[in-house]
Amino acid sequence: MWHLLEPLHAVLYYAPEAFEEAAALGYATDGRWPSYFAWRAAPLGPVGPVRVASAFYSFSPAMVAEHVAGAWETAAPADVLAARLRAVDRTYRALLGDDVVTGPELAEAAALARRAARAAGPEGRPLAAAQAELPWPEAPHLVLWQAATILREHRGDGHLAALLAAGLDPAESLVSFAAIGAAPGPVFESRGWSAAEWAAARARLTARGLLGPDGTATDAGRALRAEVERRTDELAAAPWEALGPEDTARLADLLGGPWLTVIGSGLLPSVNTLGIGKV
Repeated sequence: MWHLLEPLHAVLYYAPEAFEEAAALGYATDGRWPSYFAWRAAPLGPVGPVRVASAFYSFSPAMVAEHVAGAWETAAPADVLAARLRAVDRTYRALLGDDVVTGPELAEAAALARRAARAAGPEGRPLAAAQAELPWPEAPHLVLWQAATILREHRGDGHLAALLAAGLDPAESLVSFAAIGAAPGPVFESRGWSAAEWAAARARLTARGLLGPDGTATDAGRALRAEVERRTDELAAAPWEALGPEDTARLADLLGGPWLTVIGSGLLPSVNTLGIGKV
């Protein structure tokens, strides 16, 4: 379900319509990070870089500070949230077409996803809780996007708990993920860690016996990452247990068409730091 829902959420960070809305707010759009941090952090309110770095975890604090320190002087979180919904509305209409956006199957998918999202407990989940506290939009395609966002942040918050339990700090979480082949090392440079910070994290993992001399994961390193993924899935299971197997399967069927459209749009990178299709 994560693999199906993540692209429906993440297209916001790449769609031209979203960059247009971000530019109208005053954010730089020569790269995706100024708008990414604004779109994703806005539900938290006008928080500073330390709290955003804590919640986002795997980004370098220096990179977070670069994009968040003045983010709410450019636009207030409430204005960002309103623009975010406009961006999703325009993006979904452009990609899926009005017939799909207003059709019965998408409305059914939205209702099922909303049921699952409402079962995503907010306890210890700062990003999911902030997203869940927002009012639900009325249009089904926006409901679907918001539900997908709550569910992906709920899963992500649990993933951070699993990384902490495994003793993997933010930089180590990326180095260990690259070491099992989730994506090539250079892909993770997008998270802002310097070469020295990356090398230091690699040295720490090597000292723990989790990486070999060539930087690839040892058996112990692979076992630890497998445990992180197992625990992440376990912590993300409650919404789907609440929805039940039949309705979960029905939602998966309904999402297939929109998923293929988003994937086929070429907007999303084929190789990314999430490890979709790799783990």
